[in-house]
Amino acid sequence: MKYIEEFQDPELARRLLDDIRATVTRPWALMEVCGGQTHSIIRHGLDQLLPDEVELIHGPGCPVCVTPLEVIDKALEIASRPGVIFCSFGDMLRVPGTGRDLFQVRGEGGDVRVVYSPLDALRIAQQNPDREVVFFGIGFETTAPPNAMTVHQARKQGIKNFSMLVSHVRVPPAIEAIMSSPRCRVQGFLAAGHVCSVMGMGEYPELAERFRVPIVVTGFEPLDILEGVRRTVRQLERGEHTVDNAYARAVRAEGNPTARAMLEDVFEVTDRAWRGIGVIPDSGWRLSPKYRDHDAEHRFSVDGIRTEEPAECRSGEVLQGLLKPHECEAFGTLCTPRTPLGATMVSSEGACAAYYLYRRLDVPATAPAREASPVV
Repeated sequence: MKYIEEFQDPELARRLLDDIRATVTRPWALMEVCGGQTHSIIRHGLDQLLPDEVELIHGPGCPVCVTPLEVIDKALEIASRPGVIFCSFGDMLRVPGTGRDLFQVRGEGGDVRVVYSPLDALRIAQQNPDREVVFFGIGFETTAPPNAMTVHQARKQGIKNFSMLVSHVRVPPAIEAIMSSPRCRVQGFLAAGHVCSVMGMGEYPELAERFRVPIVVTGFEPLDILEGVRRTVRQLERGEHTVDNAYARAVRAEGNPTARAMLEDVFEVTDRAWRGIGVIPDSGWRLSPKYRDHDAEHRFSVDGIRTEEPAECRSGEVLQGLLKPHECEAFGTLCTPRTPLGATMVSSEGACAAYYLYRRLDVPATAPAREASPVV
């Protein structure tokens, strides 16, 4: 069986797959929320090992991919200004804005630096008191606590030349938006385990009940994902729709109280635009008024920048699970890792990058059309 011998425990993988095959009686469409899960699925061929009745749909779980174009353009504007040291994680440097990216800004003389922690950027601010240091703070609930702690430390230590360009997003409102779409085909969710390790599972039961979909908190190793699929399929076949924790070794129901307290102190919930999707109400965070002096968007007066997504990039459909990457006309031709049209081809967690890296380049000529069953 393809790829199975690469698993940490091939026999357990076979047992999980046998259980799924014995359980499934009709087509089901499941969405993995996290981009890390997507890469694990494609790398290990899990979607090819599963029975044809189980379709895995890739969700908007890549933090780089969902950062909206207008925020990228704000980052480019700030990074281009004299006297600014702009700090970012490396995977943001090649994300295309309108006409250029952060690598090009650096090539034009901008002081753009790759850091491995927001605290690195804070130290740079301490070492360069005559420069404005900006950290590009993006991501889901997993990266928000260290970013919040860094802003908290900047205020506590009186480091006035440090600010953060914030583009944080939240998973539960995205699930709600996906399920509310008239084009939605999702019938069950593999929820991101690392998000739940921070935030807990308190927001999911209401979503599972309202939309009548099982939500299974899942890890990232191949065996974790197969177990998540097994539990989700079992619920669907039984007509159940509950929240199930399949990642108990890392996730507690209440999450991490210390991290949540830091988030509540530093951030406040706001509407947030998602690249290729649009504005989702209450789906993001911004710095609270208490920390507004460290808000780069406010400090550099770039809050008025508005841009439109390029029409030729269909990453929004990929992020909503409406299109597989290799079904896009530009995939692998106009859009490659060297010449990306959108962030999904750039990010280490992007679905398009996963399909390209692991050579899923062609639309199967004989692939059967899948009709998603109505939600139970």
